[in-house]
Amino acid sequence: MSNIVVLDNGGGLIKAGHGGERDPAVTIPNCMYRPLSSKKFIHPSPTAASATEDLTSAAVRRPIDRGYLINTDLQRDIWAHLFSSLLHISPSASSLLLTEPLFALPSIQRATDELVFEDFNFKSLFVADPPSLVHLYEASRRPYGLLSETQCSLVVDCGFSFTHAAPVFQNFTVNYAVKRIDLGGKALTNYLKELVSYRAINVMDETFIIDDVKEKLCFVSLDVARDLQIARKRGKDNLLRCTYVLPDGVTHTKGFVKDPDAAQRYLSLSDGSRSQPSETVKDMDRTEVMEEARDRRKRVDLAKNEFDLTNERFLVPEMIFQPADLGMNQAGLAECIVRAVNSCHPYLHSVLYESIILTGGSTLFPRFAERLERELRPLVPDDYQVKITTQEDPLLGVWRGGSLLASSPDFQAMCVTKAEYEENGSARCRRRFFH
Repeated sequence: MSNIVVLDNGGGLIKAGHGGERDPAVTIPNCMYRPLSSKKFIHPSPTAASATEDLTSAAVRRPIDRGYLINTDLQRDIWAHLFSSLLHISPSASSLLLTEPLFALPSIQRATDELVFEDFNFKSLFVADPPSLVHLYEASRRPYGLLSETQCSLVVDCGFSFTHAAPVFQNFTVNYAVKRIDLGGKALTNYLKELVSYRAINVMDETFIIDDVKEKLCFVSLDVARDLQIARKRGKDNLLRCTYVLPDGVTHTKGFVKDPDAAQRYLSLSDGSRSQPSETVKDMDRTEVMEEARDRRKRVDLAKNEFDLTNERFLVPEMIFQPADLGMNQAGLAECIVRAVNSCHPYLHSVLYESIILTGGSTLFPRFAERLERELRPLVPDDYQVKITTQEDPLLGVWRGGSLLASSPDFQAMCVTKAEYEENGSARCRRRFFH
């Protein structure tokens, strides 16, 4: 087994394992939580094993906020539990490959280096940014593809804290061309919380439950105006309505979709020509919308411990494409990609549009890639092709790239050792990584 630990330290999930392996040994939420049944914060168990835990109204503490490490003490606790109880490794005999978000401040980099070398005593460290690792993994999967031959790609990382469009050239992220949207999985979950709390039942404290609702029921709409019309219909004509049952703490500790088949009915909607609805949402009278929401709240039976979802299912992922709808003064994902490409040399434009790679948990929404291509095509010159590839597992793509890099014979030469860190300090050692 390799003595190189690969750690993808994301804002939502930590993926950790040994270099050279295909999948991480451990995937856990990067947080500590306190269920109602406990008086102290506890460490999350690996995601598969936590199926029996009751996380209703659990308080959550996260070391990473808006993508960056803000609580090193909490991160130290989580890592200590990870290395000793889950990975069973000795840091002083291991090297560490750590992922770090783009544009981390020097103070955060310094705190990270102190954590690695002074608190855990790793013998060496290599810091990589996620887009370059995604590019490396995808290039290795297709050794004769366009991506490998040109050594150039555009990585779209829709993560927990924010979304990046990052051009990668010869395994280095082109920092001056990276564009960012301050929207990620966490913001989408919070938006869904607000919608459900306003329309049905108060779930503002139910982070884990609403995360589950988002992952199981949300999808990307290919025709928003048409789907909004369908969502207003009653009875069986409404193909979007589905019911989510909240945990009751007695018979089941996890929420679940009441009728999984009904939740998939939206797939029968034709994807072809855009239908022209008789009246769009903009034409709806504001009072009518308020009355409809009020009626829905009256119809909710709180004793049933469940709630219906209709247009929330596609309006939540819609925020990635239209952040202005949330009042954010930012470009949507398609425009963000175009701006990132236009910041690069014109010779690279056609290649970048042909090698767009989607990674990160928020790209798992059904029809995400298809919607992005539809939005992107009108913004791209006609003589350029647009080709979008979704990773086979967008959650593990970064870790697999790190595992591949850790297994290369040159890896140890690229690392900064503990002796170099102690002699030169954090700032000079960081120059080794070209960030």
